[in-house]
Amino acid sequence: MFENLKKAFSSFVEKIRMTQLSEKDIERFIEEFKLQLISSDVAVEVVEKLGEKLREELSELRFRRFTEPTMQVKEIMNKLIDEVLPPEGLIEKVLDKIEEKKKQGEPFIILFVGPNGGGKTTTVAKIAWFFKNKGYSSIIAASDTFRAGAIEQIRKLGEIVKVKVVSQKYGADPAAVALDAVMSARSDRIPLVLIDTAGRTEVDINLLEEMKKIKKVVKPDLVIYVGDALIGNLAVEQAKKFDEYVGIDYVVLAKLDADAKGGAAISISYITGKPLLFIGIGQGIGDIQLFNKKLIKQILIPN
Repeated sequence: MFENLKKAFSSFVEKIRMTQLSEKDIERFIEEFKLQLISSDVAVEVVEKLGEKLREELSELRFRRFTEPTMQVKEIMNKLIDEVLPPEGLIEKVLDKIEEKKKQGEPFIILFVGPNGGGKTTTVAKIAWFFKNKGYSSIIAASDTFRAGAIEQIRKLGEIVKVKVVSQKYGADPAAVALDAVMSARSDRIPLVLIDTAGRTEVDINLLEEMKKIKKVVKPDLVIYVGDALIGNLAVEQAKKFDEYVGIDYVVLAKLDADAKGGAAISISYITGKPLLFIGIGQGIGDIQLFNKKLIKQILIPN
């Protein structure tokens, strides 16, 4: 993953390393770097931010004579990534909140939203698996009563993870399914409810209204947007729509392992202001990781 972005960062470091930095050279290299970022699906707003910061840092940089400047340039690139990527370690806050609700005898409710085909249903099961390994059992609400095969898919995944799935028939009210799952979790003292929801190929007002209704009925503790890394900037724009209309707290990027460009991972948290919590790295139930800024830095700026 991130092959295109890695090439852009590496190319820039190499050019700066081999050149005496005149103002003209700095400007030319920055413009070339920005074009490479745009071609890697980094959002224009993020590209402009990085270009501005890079110009500022390089203008102040003075390489010592006969000194290899590579490490200084890499330090600058590390700063750039820090400018746009969210902090790590957020899962501890989530686990603390789950524990608080558990002590109150109430389930912690997570509502998952996002467009169709983005890997949302699989991500719900993966996150159930993640929390199960942290010692928290869960109930999944099959609130996608729209897409053919959605209920069967989440039931099968529930069997793999060994968690209960609450479902009704196709065409049922998604909010009612979600509420049933919450009531079942309360009754069985299960600490987590994960609500899978419908998507559309195009994010429209009907979908957003449906998500808004579920949120109003079940009052989730967290709303997580699940985006498809492979669609690049479109994932960023869709996340913005969900946040503006429904309100989201965190982002999960699915299919990041198959994304050669990597632009969505760089852009999405900066544009939405919402932290990236998990990344999907494969098709298996365990193929999910907590967001790791250090890992991304190591990929983009190897030692």
